[in-house]
Amino acid sequence: MEVYKFGGASVKDAEGVRNLANIIKERNQKKHLLIVISAMGKVTNKLEDLTKAYLTGLEDTHQIFEEVKQFHFNIISELFPDHSHPVYNDVANSFVEIDWLIEEEPDDAADYIYDQIVSIGEIVSTKIAAAYLNETGCNVQWVDARNFIHTDNNYREAQVNWEKTEQEIQKKLGPVLEQYIAVTQGFIGSTSENFTTTLGRDGSDYSAAIFASCLNATSLTIWKDVPGVLNADPKWFDETERIPRLSYHDAIELAYYGATIIHPKTIKPIQNKNIPLFVRSFLDHKAEGTDITGENNHLPVPSFIFKVNQALISIFPKDFSFIIEENLSDIFSLFHKHKVKITTMLNSAISFSVSFDHDPKKLEGLIADLSQHYKVKYNTGLELVTIRYYNQQTIDRVTVNKNILLEVKSRYTCQIVMRDKTTVE
Repeated sequence: MEVYKFGGASVKDAEGVRNLANIIKERNQKKHLLIVISAMGKVTNKLEDLTKAYLTGLEDTHQIFEEVKQFHFNIISELFPDHSHPVYNDVANSFVEIDWLIEEEPDDAADYIYDQIVSIGEIVSTKIAAAYLNETGCNVQWVDARNFIHTDNNYREAQVNWEKTEQEIQKKLGPVLEQYIAVTQGFIGSTSENFTTTLGRDGSDYSAAIFASCLNATSLTIWKDVPGVLNADPKWFDETERIPRLSYHDAIELAYYGATIIHPKTIKPIQNKNIPLFVRSFLDHKAEGTDITGENNHLPVPSFIFKVNQALISIFPKDFSFIIEENLSDIFSLFHKHKVKITTMLNSAISFSVSFDHDPKKLEGLIADLSQHYKVKYNTGLELVTIRYYNQQTIDRVTVNKNILLEVKSRYTCQIVMRDKTTVE
């Protein structure tokens, strides 16, 4: 029993869907395979634009929606020249859910509406891919992930009910996989009231790990547009190295610090079951890629993770008292309230400094709440670089012409918050 996960880049157009089918056919998979697929290309971004337009009453709401529909039907027409094929009606019926919603004035919570709209991207992409796989001779069954992944009502960041999820997957999905290749969605689940939820942005890898864990899969393979896990993002470094083997521990660290190759929540479910994770290239599916397992191998080379658009907040007690456990509990509760995820932190006697992805709305609300009891200073427009297995040479390499605002070192990891020296405060 294997699980394959294909991201949006792998199915961004008709050629991508054909390539997916070739990978499945060339690997001679007949059954005992679950395929998890994301929304096509940049559709999630477009559906987020649609959600924002609908919630704010912009006039281009229907125009954006038409663009989303046309994008998908263009792909369908390339894959299925016969316009009487059932996939046309199947996809059209999926879009009707959004049609009904945006015809009325928004009356529900914004996060709830977001999940109902954005989730359609995964529903449609998997219906197209499943139909094409069947067309090419694969014995495929489309299944709805919302029937299996059960969550709470925390829309946009839903928490999985693991006991119920595992029970439903083993009871209902297991028998399907005895007879078919199953195609399902990443990123989405459902509440006990059968309302759609999402698991957090880019959560399809996590979905694949949930399915792999609950099915006790022999492996999980994530198909990417890179040759495996690299020691740095090619857009930051001209020369990068593929890491052939990676431990669960290092993979968790790299994902937590922001490596985009793996979603941070992906590793733990498969580590608990000792399921190997293979990162492979859909551009060259015969290449070796990266194997992530329980073997305790240190990274063969230093790894660099860059995050831009960072904000840095420094928090001080107004009476110059110490930052103690009681203060930190209060501070962390405010970060949780505003859904701000910390990327690095440093505590001193009278200050607490943290960096995080800059969201102007969240930052404004957070500072307003913090300022009631603390003195707050902040900077925006910063970079965060994380170096796993660092040395001074690697630090010097990334800090040329930079002002360092915060530096945190542990045994194996160094994090530096910095900005260009030319930046005016």
